Amino acid sequence: MQLPHTIWNIHGEKITFLRIITNEKGEEILELENEVQPKAGPPMHVHYKQDECLTVTEGRIGYQVLGGEKKYAGPGETVLFKAGVPHKFWNDGDTLLKCTGWATPPNTIIYFLQEIYKSTNENNGRPGTFDAAYLLNRYKSEYDMQDIPGFVRKVIFPLALFIGKLQGKHKKYKDAPMPVL
Repeated sequence: MQLPHTIWNIHGEKITFLRIITNEKGEEILELENEVQPKAGPPMHVHYKQDECLTVTEGRIGYQVLGGEKKYAGPGETVLFKAGVPHKFWNDGDTLLKCTGWATPPNTIIYFLQEIYKSTNENNGRPGTFDAAYLLNRYKSEYDMQDIPGFVRKVIFPLALFIGKLQGKHKKYKDAPMPVL
């Protein structure tokens, strides 16, 4: 994929993946910018393999790690989410939230988020059931969404995967990158 590359969803989140750099330790770092409309932001999720860092350039970010207190940051302040720590963030202001940031290592994050956003936009605000089941199953070593009810995870998703594969829905992901184990 050629960078910069911008994705957006109908909830008011926009991410521009700027470039991948290699630091002095040989680690790849994906630099990004994001914009989040008031009251918008991703649900509780986890990146098992990546650290994620956001520095507020405009607006006010609200953020929370699973089981923790809500916290807030303004322009010039930085929020770091370590790999394996479930978290969420949102625009806690009345104006556009803008941040610069990075994720390391990049792994499959661009592809995963691009496909989740695409499915969200195509399905009126929620990823399609097959898409969510497929992507979360394929990349389960890298990502998870904490707000998905147990019944959906244990019954609906496996059923959607089974029926969707019979219908050939998985073929649209034929060029999907391999997950990082």
